[in-house]
Amino acid sequence: MIELEGVPELIDPVMVAAFEGWNDAGDAASAAVAHLDREWKGEVFAALDAEDYYDFQVNRPTVFMEDGVRKITWPTTRLSVVRVGGDKPRDLVLVRGIEPSMRWRSFCNEILGFAHELGVEMLVVLGALLGDTPHTRPVPVSGVTSDPDLARTMDLEESKYEGPTGIVGILQEACTHAGVPAVSLWAAVPHYVSQPPNPKATLALLNRLEDLLDLRIPLGELSEDARAWQLGVDQLAAEDSEVAEYVQSLEEARDTAELPEASGEAIAREFERYLRRRDPQAGPGLATDGGLADSRDGSYLRDSPSGRTRPPRPPKPDGGQGPARADDGSAKQQGRPEREQDEEQDTGPRAAEASEDADTKSSGGTAPKGPGSTDPAAPADPPDSADPDTSED
Repeated sequence: MIELEGVPELIDPVMVAAFEGWNDAGDAASAAVAHLDREWKGEVFAALDAEDYYDFQVNRPTVFMEDGVRKITWPTTRLSVVRVGGDKPRDLVLVRGIEPSMRWRSFCNEILGFAHELGVEMLVVLGALLGDTPHTRPVPVSGVTSDPDLARTMDLEESKYEGPTGIVGILQEACTHAGVPAVSLWAAVPHYVSQPPNPKATLALLNRLEDLLDLRIPLGELSEDARAWQLGVDQLAAEDSEVAEYVQSLEEARDTAELPEASGEAIAREFERYLRRRDPQAGPGLATDGGLADSRDGSYLRDSPSGRTRPPRPPKPDGGQGPARADDGSAKQQGRPEREQDEEQDTGPRAAEASEDADTKSSGGTAPKGPGSTDPAAPADPPDSADPDTSED
């Protein structure tokens, strides 16, 4: 029985969730929810029982001292609520935790129980995975859903993925069966620099969440952190010519794929976002000190320089079967098989070796690997049509 005596009546609530582990490359997704909780001063109102869902040999509790007394923090999933002010105030229910070790169906049912009691209108799950994407370009963020109507009305991709999945895919499918609208947003993290944190990917997820929910998120120092992260990776890449060549090949592939998408309509959408951030009265939400207000605002860190908020639709293959979507936001946004991409990019053997070395050193096996990765310890790669979600129960 779920009792929520301490939670006030919520206004148009939306649940936003992220889980550390396999679905959280570079800690980008969990850091995004933590940012929302910190900026809007969330209040925790519930926590799931750690005994029911976690293997403590995998996710160990931690001991700390408080006022001279030793205490233990157990791995769990916590729920908090924040209120977004502005002309159209609304509430967000934030779910932040660790991917459970067991009883995933019960775990999802408990999350959905809270959503039902709170009157949640939609659930948005954030995720991040490793992909063949250059760190020098805007982070690709793809939005997918299992609901055809929601895909059409919110300009999302309809998930067709089949293969291994994580708690993000299971929770989204549980929402579909329960009749709760659900969307997952996925950021692609460069596989050759996967160590957390990745503020650039976190910023990209928050930007896409802004567009999806039509609200204003205070960014704080996140834009500056993202710039500093990119400059640091630039310096590391410049020190190794083979890595630099490999990054250049990824840039060329990305730019070639996005060039046809730089349409006047896309540019107009991006300009409208720019004006909305300059003038708080031009759009919903509150102006914040962390908002972007001039040409140095880090708008290059948005999802695409052309104003897209998801990777471009790939071309239709000759077989006439429709586009091979890569909803996971990885390098397959070009819509071609990985082997074909490798043959066309002509990166040379030295760049390929550098890619393998970077994968082996940087991947900790805690997040799904994107296409083109070579780490044998990582979870199995999704198939070519890889959506990050699955249709399994």
